[in-house]
Amino acid sequence: MAQLSTKIKKYLADNGVSSVDFTTDVLLQDDSNGQGPYIKEWNIDSVAKPTADQLNAFEAAATTEESNAQVVATRKALYGSIESQIENIIENGLDAEITRVNQIKADNPKS
Repeated sequence: MAQLSTKIKKYLADNGVSSVDFTTDVLLQDDSNGQGPYIKEWNIDSVAKPTADQLNAFEAAATTEESNAQVVATRKALYGSIESQIENIIENGLDAEITRVNQIKADNPKS
């Protein structure tokens, strides 16, 4: 299940808002009562506060975005530092580095 903040970002993007500040624009709260997080304050005048159904419509897109972000983080860790990539190119050639990177991408595909 996607995070509420990701669904809100998708909802806002669909309504023409490209960025959101979760310290001023939208405040989320979780009362630790098993109900999960909810929108405590909505301070974006240009877009109506979404209903649960409106946010749930973005579940699949938000889940994909979160999954892809995890894949990108995994890939970055496997690529190694710029220095190690350059070292591999110098020692083994550009084709070897391209092959290595392509294998990392194949092993860690995006959705």
